[in-house]
Amino acid sequence: MTKEKITIYHSPDADDAFMFYGLTSGAVSDDKYAFDHDLSDIETLNQRAIRGEIDVTAVSVHAFAYLKNQYAILTCGASMGGKDYGPRLVTSSDKRGEMTLANLKTIAIPGKHTSAALSLQLALREQGLEPELKIYDFKAVCDAVTSGAVDAGVIIHEGQLTYEEDGLNLLLDLGDWWFQKTHLPLPLGINIARKSLGDSALKASAQALYNSIDYSLKHREQALDYAMTYARGISREDADTFVGMYVNELTLDLGTDGKKSISLFLEEAAEYGLIPELPELQFVQPN
Repeated sequence: MTKEKITIYHSPDADDAFMFYGLTSGAVSDDKYAFDHDLSDIETLNQRAIRGEIDVTAVSVHAFAYLKNQYAILTCGASMGGKDYGPRLVTSSDKRGEMTLANLKTIAIPGKHTSAALSLQLALREQGLEPELKIYDFKAVCDAVTSGAVDAGVIIHEGQLTYEEDGLNLLLDLGDWWFQKTHLPLPLGINIARKSLGDSALKASAQALYNSIDYSLKHREQALDYAMTYARGISREDADTFVGMYVNELTLDLGTDGKKSISLFLEEAAEYGLIPELPELQFVQPN
């Protein structure tokens, strides 16, 4: 029997690569569906999902508000910030002590529809602040800050661990900010599937992703070897730390706290008028 092919898109980052090791290694498979994976940066995936071009993909929770209720959220595969970790607002170390949230005039954000950008806006709006936000590729944010092109920038991915090496100073950890405010993990990335695929494909996609993450967690060293090919030059120790931050029990299952946090995050964004509408949240569990 010819299997129906489903491509799952994700970003070329160490934590996503780690999650997909079970599938890419061939250790995880499905009797009915053949799962492939393809890579693109998260903002490109956000834009493609907004245009309705792909069936199963990672997207930012922020971008989910723009998908016109075409997609359901898989309960596995999410990236959640937490106490003491998440996207980080940084300034130049040369300006240590000079810069505060209140006097920032320009901030670099890593993509218009990233959850890092939305969490920053929520934190700023709480204090009645609206500095100018400038959109950069996530890899260019640090340079924009150190060159003085902007007063501060929001860093994501491995930069959360290496910003001090780049001469940057932490101003606000957005994961910690959200946790102190809500006692919930900060919702950053989720995996979604187009509802029109039907229940069978939705469930199978969720199950395949769950099995892949579970396999990777149980074969951590081999999965980390694979993830290192996407680690953008950081050490194995830092890659292991980074993966541990974003691939954990909440990645296997959002659970009550994860679902509640996504809902609250989007509700607050809608109240501030930062998203076009409050989307319908339909969650798909594995079989």
